Amino acid sequence: MIQPVATDLYAAKAPLEWAVIGNGILFTAQIPIGADGAVVDGGIEAQTRQTLDNLRHTLVCAGGDMSSLTQVLIYVTRREDLATVNRLYAEYVSAPYPNRAAIIVSGFAREEMLVEMVAYAAMQETGDG
Repeated sequence: MIQPVATDLYAAKAPLEWAVIGNGILFTAQIPIGADGAVVDGGIEAQTRQTLDNLRHTLVCAGGDMSSLTQVLIYVTRREDLATVNRLYAEYVSAPYPNRAAIIVSGFAREEMLVEMVAYAAMQETGDG
């Protein structure tokens, strides 16, 4: 049984939850959208920062933090953006680091997106489910 995580992120029009918890594991995919639901302007740096802010917010709403992360899959559209993503990622995540992969893709559902992150985190069991 999964439990949706209530966040203050923009309510998606697609049939999805920003995050769910099942068996003590948080599953989430985060994109660079602001409170208005639009992809943020400003290139890879702004988009990566927004995606990481959204991820951190989701983890806090679920009762965790960035140290709860167990794996992060980073998708970018341009290989040359990985250096910027790595620099910003290091501002949000510290050792011991979660397992991680970086994948270059041809694009996303929203054409203006340059980055997306799929993350998994270990959450404390509440014992009420």
